[in-house]
Amino acid sequence: MVCGVTESTQVESGVNGQRSQNGQRPQLSLATDAARNLATTTKSQPQMQEITSRWLLRVLPWVEAAGGTFRVNRRANYTVGDGRIEFVMNGDESIHVIPAELRELPMLRNFTDYPGVLEEIANQFELQDVPPGGVVVQKGDNANQLFIIAHGKLNKIGPGKYGEPTVLETLSDGGYFGDRELVIQGGDTWTYTVKAVTACKVLALSEQAFQRVCDQNDPLRESINRYRATLNQPQNEHGEAAIKLDAGHRQEHPMDGTFVDYDLHPREYQLSVAQAPLRVHTRVADLFNNPMNQVEEQLRLTIEALRETQEDQLMNNTDFGLLHQTEFSQRISTRTGPPTPDDLDELLATVWKDPDVFLAHPRTIAAFGRECNHRGIYPHSIDINGHMMPAWRGIPLLPCSKIPVTGYQTSSILLMRTGLEKQGVIGLHQTGLPDEVQPGLNVRFMGIDDKAIISYLVSAYYSAAIMVPDAIGILENVEISRFDDLPAPVTPQPSASTESAKPATEPSPPSGSSKKSK
Repeated sequence: MVCGVTESTQVESGVNGQRSQNGQRPQLSLATDAARNLATTTKSQPQMQEITSRWLLRVLPWVEAAGGTFRVNRRANYTVGDGRIEFVMNGDESIHVIPAELRELPMLRNFTDYPGVLEEIANQFELQDVPPGGVVVQKGDNANQLFIIAHGKLNKIGPGKYGEPTVLETLSDGGYFGDRELVIQGGDTWTYTVKAVTACKVLALSEQAFQRVCDQNDPLRESINRYRATLNQPQNEHGEAAIKLDAGHRQEHPMDGTFVDYDLHPREYQLSVAQAPLRVHTRVADLFNNPMNQVEEQLRLTIEALRETQEDQLMNNTDFGLLHQTEFSQRISTRTGPPTPDDLDELLATVWKDPDVFLAHPRTIAAFGRECNHRGIYPHSIDINGHMMPAWRGIPLLPCSKIPVTGYQTSSILLMRTGLEKQGVIGLHQTGLPDEVQPGLNVRFMGIDDKAIISYLVSAYYSAAIMVPDAIGILENVEISRFDDLPAPVTPQPSASTESAKPATEPSPPSGSSKKSK
């Protein structure tokens, strides 16, 4: 029987009896692309990724600075200076002290009129390489040199209460030691040992070389003698002029009079300014002003950018920025590199009088979280203005992207006490400005030029002041890119053949019995 295949041709019928043309179905209604021409588009305001939470501007109490200047009066202080020294580096083997930077040394702080003498002292330094674990000075040896750390990290080690070695201080780039021992006459010896944690480059100035320069320059010799005199002034542990008090006496004990001496040259903070001329064409403002006001949107984004610049300046300005204002006695380095809970506890010890807030780069906060996870520590979170923020020891750890991250992937963590009443860190501004739109920020109309362009001047006035040095502390050289994650140990699974060949496990001996080896 032969079966034939019959091919049937199916004719596609169109909709409503109409046939499709070119394989496409006919259009039965208005297309959406055409309909959008008669519709109103819902639009957002212009967005701006530069806008951050600006926690520094939020947590600082703002104080009125009438006249544009704020003066911080303090008690007289006999601590002449305590700075950090910079260098000129032309390769690893050519490192020289910048002569003017020597005035960061307490003994040369007021030696300003003789730059040639400073250059002569700078030429006397000798470069030394110290390997990791190397000893720079040994306790008990003659203290006859000044050392400046060009690069690296060193520990100053002294005896503990029971004789065990204790880290007294960690020194890093720009730090120094031996300045007092260099000028104190009488054959002093080192009371501590300095050992390198990493490979270090240090510059050393011998007592003989320094004395030779002093003998040839009378102004330098007189300046050193004045510095020696300040070392004998009665002062408290903070270097402030002492106030004589009597306590614990009985009956008619004669008491000495006293007074509180003031600093004769107090620090004055002048308000800084960030400004931006804003220009808008009148045709844009007239014709394209609905549904959003073009001038208002331009002003809003310009003000946001000014506030971001303001926070950056409050953190990084070389004159009044918090990172540069903080005294070097209030700066510490991490012990191992990453920000550990122990490092934050050390930072709390620098600002122990009612600290208010930590500030750190978001990546630094993430690095601290890794260290906590590695130790099995889970810090609590606290509510800050409706935001749940991480905290350490009950103090919020707030993000601030204006804290720089160096090319070596290191950053800093700040700890502050805030408020004028608590002798803390404060922000400075002046309110009541002409055409003020926000506290300390105004928008001045500058007119319309012959090109029909409207001009506005947007200005923000601000500064920051540290009332006393221990109101702020900085944890420096925080490594934020070190990961110590280790793979989980893999336990090999025994095969069936291995399991069958394995001898039966012996029962453990009863308690109290011992098993003798054959």
